[in-house]
Amino acid sequence: MNGAEQSPLIERVEMDELVCWRVRTSSAELLVAQQGAQVLSYQRDGEPPLIWLSEQAEFKHGQSVRGGVPVCWPWFGDLKRNPQAIQAMHEGGPLTPAHGLVRGLDWELQAADSQAREVCLRFRCAAAEQGLPGWPHGVALSLDIRLNQTLQLQLTSENLGTEPVAISQALHSYFAVGDVRQVSVEGLDGSRYVDALEQDWRAQRHTGELHIAGETDRLYLDLPSRLAIRDPQWQRRIVLETSGSRSAVLWNPWIDKAKRLSQFAEDAWQGMLCIETANVLDDLVQLAPGAQHRLGVSLWSEALPG
Repeated sequence: MNGAEQSPLIERVEMDELVCWRVRTSSAELLVAQQGAQVLSYQRDGEPPLIWLSEQAEFKHGQSVRGGVPVCWPWFGDLKRNPQAIQAMHEGGPLTPAHGLVRGLDWELQAADSQAREVCLRFRCAAAEQGLPGWPHGVALSLDIRLNQTLQLQLTSENLGTEPVAISQALHSYFAVGDVRQVSVEGLDGSRYVDALEQDWRAQRHTGELHIAGETDRLYLDLPSRLAIRDPQWQRRIVLETSGSRSAVLWNPWIDKAKRLSQFAEDAWQGMLCIETANVLDDLVQLAPGAQHRLGVSLWSEALPG
C-alpha cells in the first residue's frame, strides 16, 4: 500500500436484535456479536472467508447464531454425556441446553485497543461471576480476541469460589471450505477419538488424515498443538495452533441432519467444517480455588504449493 497504512477501524453495528462490533484492518475484516462474545465472521482481503457464517443466520436475543465461533461453557454438548465431575457441578433448575449457558448471554466489551496493524478486544461475561441458573459457581470468564496477521482467541476461566470447579468447554469454530468432500484434516494421526454417532462411545484410534464422507461428529483426544484443513478447491490450508487444549471436536452434519438444523440451508453442509478447540472427556478442566485456565487458538491460512 502506498502512503500511510490505514488505521484499524472498530465500529458498533446492529444486526437485527444483536449489538455487534465490526473490526476493519488494512487486510481483513472481523465481525463479533456482543451476545456470547461470538465471532461471527472473519475474512482476509482477496480470500474466501476463513470463518463460516450461515446465509440463514438469525440475529436474535437469547439464541446462538449459526456459524462463527460460539463459546461453549461450562460444559460442551449434552451435559449427560460429560464426565461425572462436570455433571456434578449442575444443581438442578431448568432444562439444560446443549453447549452450556453463556452463548445466549450478553457479554460486556471491556476493552477495545487498536495499533497500526493489530486490534485487541476483551469481552467479560459478568453473569458467570455470580453463578448461572442451576450452576452456582462463581467464575470470572473472559474472551480475548486479537486480530493481526492471524486471528487469536483466548478464553480465560478463573475460579472465584472456595471449592474446586470442573468444566468442559469449546471454541466451536465453523470453518469455510470450498467443498467439504474434497478437504482433509491433518494432525489427527495416532490420536484417540470417540465417535458420538455410536451408542457405546468406545475409544478408537485414528490413522492418517481425515476425509469427510458422511455425517461426522467425533471427539478427538491426545492431539498435537497444530491441526490443519487442507482445501484443494480453494488452494489453501487453514492452520490452527492451540493452547490449553489436548482435544477437539470435528463436526459436519452432512445431508440428512442438515435438513433438520435451524438457520441452516439444506446444502450448507458442503461449505463448512467445524474443528472445535476444546477441553472435553478426560481433557476436562479442574480449577482449584483461585486458579485460572486459558483455552486458546490462533488461526491463519497458507497457500497450497503449486
